[in-house]
Amino acid sequence: MPIWDHLDELRERILIAALAAGGSILTCFCFSKDLVVFLEAPVAEQGVRFLQLSPGEFFFTTFKVAGYAGLLLATPTVLYEIVAWVFPGLTMDERKQLAPIVFGSSILFYLGLVFAYQILTPAALQFFVSYADGAVESLWSIDQYFEFVLVLLLSTGLSFQVPVIQVLLGNTGIVSSKQMFAQWRYVVVGATVAAAVLTPSTDPFTQTLLAVPLIGLYLGGAACVRLLEGQRASPQQS
Repeated sequence: MPIWDHLDELRERILIAALAAGGSILTCFCFSKDLVVFLEAPVAEQGVRFLQLSPGEFFFTTFKVAGYAGLLLATPTVLYEIVAWVFPGLTMDERKQLAPIVFGSSILFYLGLVFAYQILTPAALQFFVSYADGAVESLWSIDQYFEFVLVLLLSTGLSFQVPVIQVLLGNTGIVSSKQMFAQWRYVVVGATVAAAVLTPSTDPFTQTLLAVPLIGLYLGGAACVRLLEGQRASPQQS
């Protein structure tokens, strides 16, 4: 296919991805108040009250929430358009590796979001509410609350991509599973530091809740790399 045809196809796929993202954001904005109530749920029963501290703060907050939610909904379409454009230029082996990596990456990202919403966020917010109990009343800015929650959700989803990175490194031969397992002590320290950086809260309990899954994901990724190494070694031995 000539280079200009590739560029035309790329333009079409970018347009489709942009339309999907725009449509998803617009749809989420129509249900933005429902999304706000959904994201307020982790502290809804703990007596926390949310305030609008400036004119238009709630409006811009709902737009921000709709933007994040719309991009998450459009992610599968965007990934499909990227893969569909790249796929014809890949070798057969690369095609076999691409689908599991893209699928696994998407599943892990959404699992990270669920983990953050169901476990990490309630634990972090409960810590702050209980710490302030008896001293100050919990009146939170709606904008700052959603910045906290959205950053925590996205950082957790991204941190769950560790096994995908390991598989990519293992497939390219940069790092072996033996080397990955040998570095487990450094991984424990690195996961602790990463949890401290990624979580907006400063309490050690919340950071531990993220560090432990990161260590488990790393060990699981190393195990997957070892399994793939064994599959590649079997045909060569036979």
